[in-house]
Amino acid sequence: MSDELRAGMAVRVKDGTTAPDLPEFSISGWSGVITEVGGKKTARRYFIEWDAATLDAMSTEYTDACEERQLYHLMTCLAADQIEAA
Repeated sequence: MSDELRAGMAVRVKDGTTAPDLPEFSISGWSGVITEVGGKKTARRYFIEWDAATLDAMSTEYTDACEERQLYHLMTCLAADQIEAA
């Protein structure tokens, strides 16, 4: 079985990672499922839909900041070096 990240795989955000559009918020330890893989092979981006545990633990400060900036809080897009298989 390949260790390569792919759509359908459950992942966890690595320590020290912040939200791409809201760097004031740590998303370390958040988890979800890769829904799509984009970009060139040398610069892959992974679209991650947060799981129920992450959504339940998400702070209202984060969701409010997303709403204020018209960002979708149910998912994010991260690089391979920011996530690991869960």
